[in-house]
Amino acid sequence: MTVHLQRSVKGAAAAEVRWLENINRRVVWVDVDETVRRGALSAEASGVISHAAETAREKGLPLVMAIGSSGADIVEGVAALHGWGVAAKSIAKCSGYVPIITVVTGPAVSGPALLIGLSDVVIMTSEAYAFVTGPTMVAEFTGVVISNDELGGADIHAKQSGVAHLVVADRKTALAEVEHVLSFLPDNVNELPASISTTDPIDRLTPEAGALIPDSTTGAYDVKSVIRLIADDGYMLELRERWAGNIVTALITINGQSVGVIANQPMNLAGTLDIPGSQKAARFVAFCDAFNISILTLVDTPGFYPGKDLEWRGMIRHGAQLVFAYGRATVPRVCLILRKSYGGAYIVMDSKGMGNDICLAWPTAELAVMGAGQAAAILQRRATQAEREAFERDYVERLLNPYLAAERGYVDSVIDPADSRREIASALMMLADKREKLQPRKHDNTPL
Repeated sequence: MTVHLQRSVKGAAAAEVRWLENINRRVVWVDVDETVRRGALSAEASGVISHAAETAREKGLPLVMAIGSSGADIVEGVAALHGWGVAAKSIAKCSGYVPIITVVTGPAVSGPALLIGLSDVVIMTSEAYAFVTGPTMVAEFTGVVISNDELGGADIHAKQSGVAHLVVADRKTALAEVEHVLSFLPDNVNELPASISTTDPIDRLTPEAGALIPDSTTGAYDVKSVIRLIADDGYMLELRERWAGNIVTALITINGQSVGVIANQPMNLAGTLDIPGSQKAARFVAFCDAFNISILTLVDTPGFYPGKDLEWRGMIRHGAQLVFAYGRATVPRVCLILRKSYGGAYIVMDSKGMGNDICLAWPTAELAVMGAGQAAAILQRRATQAEREAFERDYVERLLNPYLAAERGYVDSVIDPADSRREIASALMMLADKREKLQPRKHDNTPL
C-alpha cells in the first residue's frame, strides 16, 4: 500500500508513504528523479523533501531518500537556495529521532551532496557520484583537471571520504539494501529494533575463537572472524567496510536482537586508532545509541597511531569524538578485551571508566599503560640488553594479564574464548531493561 504525499509540478521530486513488503514496514520515501531536468531542485521540489521529512518525524517512520540531482535550480536563483535550506533543516530535525537512509543513484551535486551528509546510512550505486564543488570549479580555481568519478565517485566515497556506507551495483540492489539495513533498526527513537528469527542456540560455544589469536604478540588476525563466531548464524552487515579499515563497524544479531559491533582490526595499522578510525567508531556508537541498539566493543589495540601529521590534523579533537560518543551512550554496553588494550586507547574503547555495563576479557588480554618493549625503552634506557630482557619478562608476568584488572574491578570476568557468545548473550539479556534518565539540557557540545 502506497500513500502519495506530494509531487513537485515539474516532477523532479515526489514523496510517499511506502509499504516495504519484505520486512513489513512503512517508510516515508522521497524520490529526486535525475531524468527530469537532471533532478534540479526548485524551491517547490525542496518543499516536497521538507514535507516528507516533517511527515517522517510526525509519524515516527524512517525517512528514505533516493537522490539523483544536479543541485539547486539555477534558473530560480536564490529561491531555490532558500528551498534547499528549508529541506536541510527539516532533515536535520529528523536526526536521532527516525533513521535517515539515502540512496544515491546518480549525481548529487552541491546542496544535495550535503543532504547526504545528514544521513545515518548512505548507499551509493557504482555509477553514482557526489561532491560539493564539481570538476569545472576545481579546474577553474586550482588548475587541476579531474573527472566526476575521480572527484566524488562511489569508489572514492567508499575508500577515501567514508561518505558511502555501502556501494552496490544498481538501484534495484540499493533498494534491497535499504530493507536489509532497516531490518536491524526500529522505526524511531521511542521503539526497540524488532527481534529477528534465528535457530542459532544462544549457548553455542565458540572454541575456534581463542585459536585465532597468534602466538606472537605482534601477530595479526582478522577480527571479523571473531565477530562472525559471536553473531547469530555467523552473519554480520558491515558498514563503511572500505574506509578506516583499522576499525570494524557492523550490525549483527545475538539471540535475535540487534547489536552494533565496534572492533579494532589488527590486520590494518595493527588495530591502532587514528583520525578516520576514531571518526568512524564515534559516529557508529552515536548511531547505535540513538536507535536503541546495544553496543558490543571488541578490543585489541596497542594505542593511538603516532605521528606529527595526525597530531597537526587534530588527533586530540577527533579522538575526543570517540570518548564523547561512548561517554554519553545510554544503551546496554558490553566490552570484550581480546588481546592488547594499552594507554589512552584502553580508555576510549569503552573501558569501565567510560561507563560500560559489563567488561569481559580473554586470558590473552593485556591491560597496561604500554607494552613491555615500550616500557623498557623508557624505564631501562641505560640498562644492558640482558637487564632490559629481564625487565620485559617481569613486566609481562606481573602486568600484562587481565587478572590484576579483574582484582581491581576494571574487568568483571575473565572468560574462556569458547564461552564468548554465551557470556555476551547472557550479559545483554541481563541488560535488556537498562534505562538511563538524562538531565535536561538544550543539547550537548560534540567535539567536532
